[in-house]
Amino acid sequence: MAVGASRVTVPPDPEPGSGPGREKGGGDPRGSWRTAWPLALCLLPLCLLAAASYLGRYVRPSADEWCFLPVVRDQGIWGLVGKFYATDNGRLGNGLLVGLYAKFPVAGHQWYAPISGVLMLGLLWALTALLLRRAGQGVPRGVPLLVASMITAVFLFATTNTYKTFFWPAASVSHTLAPVLACAAAIPLLRGHGRRGRIAALAVVFVMGVFMGTLSEEASVVALVVLSAIVLVTPWVFTERVRAFARGWSLTGMAGVGIGTILLMTSPGSRNRRERFGAETASMFAPESLIASLRGYLRILETILTTWQYAGAVAAGLVLGLLAHGRAARHPVLLPCRPLLLTGVGALAFLVSGYLCTVITYPVFGPRVVSAGRTWNDYLLLYVLLLVGAGAFAGRALRMRGVRTGLPAALAGAVCAVTVLSLVPPLYDLGHDMRVRAQKWDRQDRWLRERAAEGAKVLPYTPVSVRGMLEPFSANGTRPWPAKCVAAYYHLDKVTRGTRLP
Repeated sequence: MAVGASRVTVPPDPEPGSGPGREKGGGDPRGSWRTAWPLALCLLPLCLLAAASYLGRYVRPSADEWCFLPVVRDQGIWGLVGKFYATDNGRLGNGLLVGLYAKFPVAGHQWYAPISGVLMLGLLWALTALLLRRAGQGVPRGVPLLVASMITAVFLFATTNTYKTFFWPAASVSHTLAPVLACAAAIPLLRGHGRRGRIAALAVVFVMGVFMGTLSEEASVVALVVLSAIVLVTPWVFTERVRAFARGWSLTGMAGVGIGTILLMTSPGSRNRRERFGAETASMFAPESLIASLRGYLRILETILTTWQYAGAVAAGLVLGLLAHGRAARHPVLLPCRPLLLTGVGALAFLVSGYLCTVITYPVFGPRVVSAGRTWNDYLLLYVLLLVGAGAFAGRALRMRGVRTGLPAALAGAVCAVTVLSLVPPLYDLGHDMRVRAQKWDRQDRWLRERAAEGAKVLPYTPVSVRGMLEPFSANGTRPWPAKCVAAYYHLDKVTRGTRLP
């Protein structure tokens, strides 16, 4: 839990058979190995992330991005922000992030995956390390990076459609990067010291809340649920002297999200979107819509809970709990650990936020919400973090009971390794499909540019899709969208349905 400007402490945990020299490696070979193996193990998820980032070179524009690119080219980033606000959906923050990568057409799409992947890993790594420090827990070198890299790996690649989760910038900005940015709002809070630190933490969480409200409706819902949970559990988690600040920080974040959401919902673009999809608030909360959303959410939960790779998150948490050791700190701000309370509240927050996200997306997607895996990511990150926390509490319980940690830690490390290795074949297959699509897309792109330079105004376009991405003339040619945007991108009056690539 995020807590304030002072140091956090937990009473030191006894660790049988371990002394000061062994904790730090102090010449003991077992201590050296204790430090080295988490560093070695984290190479697996890091290599997976590096391989996926390399595949980003094969990403090409598709779907909505066909419509973003001409606007940014002709009107700049702020032109797209204005279009989002006035016409498309009202998402000011979303328009800004989309404009940043669309400013560099194909190159922006290619570099989005490696840049966003490194950013997410870095933020989660910093958050993990700071939480451990504020919780008064010491761990061997490499453990925070292992935990952060495993969270990143299973969050990005244990999904039903990794392309739409990680490689498709438009979806990643709204549903993958957004929840990580929301978590990052706690970093200034955990780093803050004294009055200035607290003021900075309040300012950051407020600004981030406003930004989140204009970036992603689903991520905003999750943030509101989590911040509400922090307010509710404050008496059982924080010491009396920091409770007021913990509540104030959470309420400030909620206020920011509320203001951002109001900006979005009252925008002309949001009204247009609701009219276009018939997603009015009244129909969203109609009994039949709520029941249909619940049915869809139960099917989503079935998919999530039966995806065994999420066990890698539990295993990473178990390693953390087994290898951590308590450190006495001045000015305690946390009450003694309450694993059952924190796990129960976290599970409830996940279930509630997931259902609410399904409720607000159902009017747009209808029954297809069950297959729209990218919209799950807003609350999937909370699920992964919950699993890590549960694993850490389980490891702590074993350690507190005097269980020798060697074998459980080795088994947990093996689960982490197996999890990462199981994600390699699907990523390899996806990389092949992306490479084939990139070759076809580039060939057609050159041909269209050459014909347009010669003065052509109407040209055929052959759909080139990957992993369910929409292209002009999909559904056997019955869906022309976004053909007009493709024509605008190539300075044409019109594109017709092509039957074969040039």
